[in-house]
Amino acid sequence: MGTVYDMQALKAYVQGPSSQNKADDTVLLNVSHSNLKQRFMELRFDLHTSIEGVKERLRSHSGTAVESMVLQLLDESGKKVADLSDSGRPLGFYSPQDGYRIHIIDLDPQSHSVGGWLEDTSLVEKYQISEEAYNKREVTYRKFKETKLAQDPTWTLQKELAERNGEVYVPKEAPGPDHMADLAEGIKVGNRCEVDPGAKRGEVMFVGNNCKGLPPGYWVGVKYDEPVGKNDGSVKGERFFTCAPGYGGMLRPDKVKVGDYPEKDPFEDEDDEI
Repeated sequence: MGTVYDMQALKAYVQGPSSQNKADDTVLLNVSHSNLKQRFMELRFDLHTSIEGVKERLRSHSGTAVESMVLQLLDESGKKVADLSDSGRPLGFYSPQDGYRIHIIDLDPQSHSVGGWLEDTSLVEKYQISEEAYNKREVTYRKFKETKLAQDPTWTLQKELAERNGEVYVPKEAPGPDHMADLAEGIKVGNRCEVDPGAKRGEVMFVGNNCKGLPPGYWVGVKYDEPVGKNDGSVKGERFFTCAPGYGGMLRPDKVKVGDYPEKDPFEDEDDEI
């Protein structure tokens, strides 16, 4: 007897979304732009790529300069999940999922995309502008920022975005030396832990405050089980613990849960039979 194939399932596999069979450490995201009418691309990103690296890649597709780019992560319904504001963090820190969208907000009034004419990204001229040439431009994001700060010394990108969205901007209060002391009290060096967002697991290596180079308050140093961190246990030249590069992170205590969090088995979701 010959093998009977489910032709409908086979067709769905062949014609299915491009995210099928992709590596577990990549994610397929839609991309939209504040100056363009439609989502103009679908790109696959490595979750270990820094937000700075994501911006560099998007620059070549959108024509928006990295320094003029603000990124937001939206879910499938269009609800904002996070502002991708920390250029040094890996994309995976924000826990994006297939089908989510990165929205580019272009703050450069002289951007190539202004007016919505740049719908065909193949027409984008890709080049590196020198610092001297950039400084000669009359309208740049750098000068836009200087003008804003001259008008309002408390101006920030977050404040600008809130005003553009019709929201009331409430600045965060500066933390004191005992910031999150109550949460840090229950975290001890050697504890297994899970870090949110992303449910990243690891071991607590440091707990303390008055950390040189970091804002006031308590911090927790974590050595991750996987290379999803952003340092080797040192920040701005100050060492708080030691681990392999890319395995360390310094976090506020509210991001760290301690308990029975063993290392994840990479094969735990695989079928028993191959």
